Amino acid sequence: MIDDFAASLPPMGAIAGLDFGDKTIGIAVSDTFRQIASPLLTIRRTKFTVDAEELLAITKQRSIVGLILGLPLNMDGSEGPRVQKTRAFARNLSRLTPLPIGFWDERLSTVAAERALLEADTSRRRRAEVIDHVAAGYILQGALDRLHVLRN
Repeated sequence: MIDDFAASLPPMGAIAGLDFGDKTIGIAVSDTFRQIASPLLTIRRTKFTVDAEELLAITKQRSIVGLILGLPLNMDGSEGPRVQKTRAFARNLSRLTPLPIGFWDERLSTVAAERALLEADTSRRRRAEVIDHVAAGYILQGALDRLHVLRN
């Protein structure tokens, strides 16, 4: 899954990680060396064209060279309706950008993000504001770690 994505990337450049949900899209970005994922922001979804326009503006502004979407597999590894929505979003987005798009298993990324925010004593209100882009950071970091292994 990530091998084809890795082969389509230039040697350096930042990657964006996306936590695609029904109401929001959490976005995280890496450094140009692809070592560290940093949560960036959350887009409140409206309709595809508006969401894609906002997302692609961020990729241009940040010189992003690839996109990783969290794939919300079921706990048993099977694909449900949320996976189909994510794949459809990626298909539609790929028609608007030449950037390579890859997928990363996002199981438990939101749980990990929630735990980290609780440990940081983040208020309930603030957690609600940042959970999606923090989860995108976990998704992206997992993909970056795998990309690092593939390079070595």
